[in-house]
Amino acid sequence: MKNYIKSVVIVSALAASPAAWAQHTYSGYFLDNYKYRFEMNPAFGNDNALIGLGVGNINLGVHGDLHLTDLVYARDGKTILFTNPDIPVGEAMAKFNDSNKLGLTTKLNLMTVGFKGFGGYNVVNLSTNIGANFSLPKSFFAIAKEGLENKTYSIHDLYANVNSYATFAINHSHDIKALPGLRVGGTLKGYVGIADVNAHFNKADITLGQNAWSGTVNADFYASMLGAKFTTSPIESGPNAGGEYVSGLDFNGISGPDSFGVGVDLGAEYKWNDLSFSAAVLDLGYMKWGKTLHATTNGDRTVSTDKYIFDLKDSESFDAEMDKLQDDIASLYQLQEDKDFVGRTTHTPVTMNFGVDYALPFYRKLHVGVLNSTVFNGVNSWNQTRVSANFEPVRYFSANVNFVSDSYGTGMGWLINLNTGKGIDLFFGMDRTPIKLAKQFVPLDSNGRFNLGFNFIF
Repeated sequence: MKNYIKSVVIVSALAASPAAWAQHTYSGYFLDNYKYRFEMNPAFGNDNALIGLGVGNINLGVHGDLHLTDLVYARDGKTILFTNPDIPVGEAMAKFNDSNKLGLTTKLNLMTVGFKGFGGYNVVNLSTNIGANFSLPKSFFAIAKEGLENKTYSIHDLYANVNSYATFAINHSHDIKALPGLRVGGTLKGYVGIADVNAHFNKADITLGQNAWSGTVNADFYASMLGAKFTTSPIESGPNAGGEYVSGLDFNGISGPDSFGVGVDLGAEYKWNDLSFSAAVLDLGYMKWGKTLHATTNGDRTVSTDKYIFDLKDSESFDAEMDKLQDDIASLYQLQEDKDFVGRTTHTPVTMNFGVDYALPFYRKLHVGVLNSTVFNGVNSWNQTRVSANFEPVRYFSANVNFVSDSYGTGMGWLINLNTGKGIDLFFGMDRTPIKLAKQFVPLDSNGRFNLGFNFIF
């Protein structure tokens, strides 16, 4: 059944390219020297003017609860997949959740200019984001592991999303003189969407009969990207014979932006003695996508096909049929193109941050912070709480070490910031540090976030 599973992955991410919504360097939230705190709370300002070009702030990350160790085992000096007969079914399936998630994120600040003026601090910022999220049900892996032990197969809530967009932002923050200790800020954002692909395979209850597959499916597929088009194939048998189904997505390169949107960030910070309280809501907005391809089953759809006839007694015949199924699993869903579908509007995922910072009275250059962050993004929503120790012994150096507990487990993060006061600012760190590595230095845990930046200050 490995081929079957591989096929569903291919179809569910028809246009998959490594790529989720904006990622931030949470380890730097409480570090005054970290110049990009305004991205997590627009009330945060800087003491110096700032210029960052190309490599001002780079974020790379992977997150999820589906790990390499769930899929790969070491046995007798060899590396084998969980589908190997040497791995007991109970041992393999115990590692999978009802819903198994994996996401990849990339964010690059192309241009950042910060300066004092208009009674406060201002930032003009241009960034790009690429993301991909997948959610795979436990039944997906059960079929791969258990094989044809029964005649009915059920895969529910299989989801994939790939998106790419650019953000142009203008930020302003200032102190409220009438209320000493209070600082507020806001950011106005413009979004330009390059591509967004969503695959929702809500249901696939398929029964293997003696002479045909039959069952009920429910799925929707959206592709918003200029220059893309569906490929189709004929339905050769069953109740829908004579029609066509969507068998893939074809494009010769994205020809331009396909979406425009707007959003805002709002934030506040209040300092009282050795305590500092902060709160922010980010990306309150929407994106209006232009030409969008839509393929759907129009709710529950009954399908039947005799294209695949499995002979369980003949392993060679069975393998050949599985190879055919790998090449054309889409025929089981028989998605139809909705040619009247024009465009769609999507809400941007909203992030809420709440922080409390306490400077130790006996040594105020060391302070402890607690940050809670929640991202509201449908099936990809997540929450984290981060406890950090922040050390700023001199103006030119600051460091942070933190412990984080989030929707995908626990881990440690850190950040080091170096600057010359006037001239160069450099920071690097990890919001999640991979602990276990394979011999090839491949992380065994699907949670790791790397941050790096180089800027000029004056």
